[in-house]
Amino acid sequence: MNAWEGGVLVEWDWWTLEFGDVHAGAVGVLVAGGEPGPVYFDVGSGPDVPSTARWSAYDGRAGRPRAEALRAGCACGWRGAAEYPLDWATVGDQPLYEADIDLAGPLADWNAHLSFVRDTAEPLPEPLAALLVQLTEQLTTTAADTPLAALRAVGMLERIAARVGREAAGALADDGVAAETVAAGLGTTRSKALMLLLTAQSR
Repeated sequence: MNAWEGGVLVEWDWWTLEFGDVHAGAVGVLVAGGEPGPVYFDVGSGPDVPSTARWSAYDGRAGRPRAEALRAGCACGWRGAAEYPLDWATVGDQPLYEADIDLAGPLADWNAHLSFVRDTAEPLPEPLAALLVQLTEQLTTTAADTPLAALRAVGMLERIAARVGREAAGALADDGVAAETVAAGLGTTRSKALMLLLTAQSR
């Protein structure tokens, strides 16, 4: 999954249906000066200069920084404490994207981060959680068998979710629940929780 943040293409390595793009994960890099900014590619003249923060771009080629270590990162701003040094003697002259780099460490750290977020989030009632799993499976099957029916069902779900979401957010806003509490309960960021509450108050 790709996203644009501040005009920079961010290519997420991991994503979950549970948290969506709020907690999308990626492999980050560290250089001698810490966490580097995006790298830019010279494509000649023109107003737009392509850039990326993809870990494999930090290979020292064409004046780009060379990564010394990898670590996990999350769209919410979290960064893994563990660092995984790159063995450039093994990588050699090949581009990083062609090298056999073990990303198991950063992935495990990101999963641990998600576990913490999940543990602090408001738990779903078991019948509702089971229903959501069943609904996902049924929609997936319907999309393969009768895609038009699946799209119709998705449209209905979007309208149901919008209505119920407004009601639930409105109740929280009326009760004066803080944005920080809502963010923790939803496993989202404070800014998104605040926007949710403000939108509900203006209904």
